[in-house]
Amino acid sequence: MIFLYLQHTSKGQAILDKVFLHLNIHEKDYFGLRYVDQGGQTHWLDPNKSISSQLKACSLPFTFYFGVKFYAADPCKLREEITRYLFFLQVKRDILQGRLPVTFDEARELCAYAVQSELGDYDPNRYTPGYISEFRFLPNQTEDLEEELEILHKRLVGQVPAIAEYRYLEKVKWLEMYGVDLHPVLGEGSLEYFLGLTPTGIVVYKNKAKIGNYFWPRISKVTFKGKVFIIKVRDKNNDDHSYAFELQTKSACKHLWKCCVEHHAFFRLTRVPDGSNASKIFNLGSKHRYSGRTERQAQADQLTQSTSQNVLRVASRRQQRRINSDSRLNGK
Repeated sequence: MIFLYLQHTSKGQAILDKVFLHLNIHEKDYFGLRYVDQGGQTHWLDPNKSISSQLKACSLPFTFYFGVKFYAADPCKLREEITRYLFFLQVKRDILQGRLPVTFDEARELCAYAVQSELGDYDPNRYTPGYISEFRFLPNQTEDLEEELEILHKRLVGQVPAIAEYRYLEKVKWLEMYGVDLHPVLGEGSLEYFLGLTPTGIVVYKNKAKIGNYFWPRISKVTFKGKVFIIKVRDKNNDDHSYAFELQTKSACKHLWKCCVEHHAFFRLTRVPDGSNASKIFNLGSKHRYSGRTERQAQADQLTQSTSQNVLRVASRRQQRRINSDSRLNGK
């Protein structure tokens, strides 16, 4: 936790700069700071607006949460070890909190790399049966999985943390839901859906199954009015089709629209246009514009940056060991 003292007129960039400096991050463009207002709505801190204007609907003390804002399609291509480590931590949290679903086989492979990153090589004198139960990797973690992880951990001898994390990201980038920014919505007939923002466009999910995929080049308009979010998609015959979804609040609807603006600009554009040339896809008279750099600009800039860093890794919070696991030591 970092405590900051800033002026009333300071802009969001002032906080971001201090956080990036504290964490020694060069590939800054993928990260952001989230905050939650009194209504429970999440927002990304806008670097160009004053902090005071953004936090009007928040109560003291103000709390920001650091995290990945834009998920690189291939996190293994990130140049900095610290960036890959922070992506690794974010995805671990996504899995633990259920935002990124995994099968048992996917979990056992991924979590084994996570154990190797945290503990290093297996040592029978230090790690007695049941030691994996002190860690939490899944929302409904089972003892069967923990026993599997003990076996797999022994096979990863020699992999330093950076390599284990790299292998983790190599596996996780192929998961269907990796990096999808999900927003709950209601569709026709008040049916529940999720809209997922990705580097390539907007995906629609129903009952955890993908039922629609609208690529950015095919999206001709994204608008919102009150609690209704509307996507206009152009088909192969250049005919437009509109799809409307309702969100719980006006604030949630505008937040979704803002996230669309920023995902489109970051992943789709070569550079961010100025105000007069802003993308007409999102032109609603709103003053919100994505002011950062695009992924292409960030990648080009990193070619000139040094990649020599010392990465300080933080230990996970340990849990109480399973009683059942301890009983195995006594043959019970």
